Amino acid sequence: MPEVVGKIKRMFMAHYINAAEPGDTAVYQRLGSDLEEYNVEMNANVDTKNNIIGETSVILDSYQPQASVEPYYAEVGTPLFERLQKIIDERQTLDELKTDVIEAHAWEEVTPKVYVAYREEAIIEISSYGGDTTGYQIPFNLHHTGNRTKGTFDTKTKTFTPDTDGTGTGE
Repeated sequence: MPEVVGKIKRMFMAHYINAAEPGDTAVYQRLGSDLEEYNVEMNANVDTKNNIIGETSVILDSYQPQASVEPYYAEVGTPLFERLQKIIDERQTLDELKTDVIEAHAWEEVTPKVYVAYREEAIIEISSYGGDTTGYQIPFNLHHTGNRTKGTFDTKTKTFTPDTDGTGTGE
């Protein structure tokens, strides 16, 4: 990968979703083929209070991140399509919707094709399915539920390795 200097191109923030069923070996698929935009909305929980002497206190005590994958065009044979279609067909709920997502920082290469990354648990919410004449679409939302872990992601083998010390250096 070329050295990243200055502004980071959007393609260097890589997003992956585990398309495997809960409890199965992870199968990560990169998001973005048909997406022109993908944002993780942080949804901060902020409490602002004014006291009687004119001071303002602001407390931000948590985040409830979520992201929308729209459009998502169904592609036969891909693990993510099979997972999403099963959610639709079986009207899955609760733990059946669990997955995890990876954010890989492709501007922070540790070794060739291995990048600093974060894995976080998430829930898949299908928002609709169908679409227009451009193809069968299954837009969905990812609700991050926590347990964020720092580590590395190997883009060749599609495997995440958590840091042993939480610093990102593996030392």
